[in-house]
Amino acid sequence: MQVKKKFNGLILAMMCLFLNACVAPEKMSRSMSDEEKANLYLQMGVRYLEMNMLKIAQEKLNIALSFNPENAELHNALGVMHERLQQNTAAGQHYKKAVKINADDFRIKNNYGRFLCESGTYLEGVRLLKQALALPLNNRKWFAYTNIGRCELKNAKPALAETNFRLALQKNTRYAPALAEMQRISYNKGQFLSARAFLERYLGVAKHTSETLWYAVQTERGLGNKALVEQYRERLFGFFPASSEAQQLKTAIKLY
Repeated sequence: MQVKKKFNGLILAMMCLFLNACVAPEKMSRSMSDEEKANLYLQMGVRYLEMNMLKIAQEKLNIALSFNPENAELHNALGVMHERLQQNTAAGQHYKKAVKINADDFRIKNNYGRFLCESGTYLEGVRLLKQALALPLNNRKWFAYTNIGRCELKNAKPALAETNFRLALQKNTRYAPALAEMQRISYNKGQFLSARAFLERYLGVAKHTSETLWYAVQTERGLGNKALVEQYRERLFGFFPASSEAQQLKTAIKLY
């Protein structure tokens, strides 16, 4: 019975920690500084962001902001949150504030640069991403190279895009987003064997998406491999029946 009580107590404690049900500002230690309180709520907000519980994440992050409005990581997290809520004006303001507070954080510059590219501000986005690459503490340069590649694709510069995706893969040969991008580029250039090879490398580290399956169907069709065309098509319809790629393929089938 005693063991059971201890076990139940442990579970309750873990639930309190996870849900913050047992933590309230008025019950926090009075010895905690505003900065410590801000960091506590920031950590909770980021956890909820990771679980895509955006409403609770927003609540925690706003409380953190009330304790420390000059925290770069906090503004970066608020940028991510507002971006997911499709509140791009607010997202941009927080990303910009984060960079202003800490211009030496490559993660923040990478996030803001990516955001600007996705918003259509290509030149400024690439400039920030290149700054992120140049920062001496950046030990994950494949993120920035891949984001630059995607930005150049959006800006109708496929050759520059390919160069950056290849640079990303030089830094990390197993980086799935760059491998998927190279599958697409290879197919669009009519290099079907190369597209197949990049897909095989991608599948060594990640699972199919509707896009990788669509390009797999088209690649094998270009290579004349009917068996693999059918196999990939069945997977696309089975795993991603509501995707735009599946609908596009269904429309194409009706036209034949």
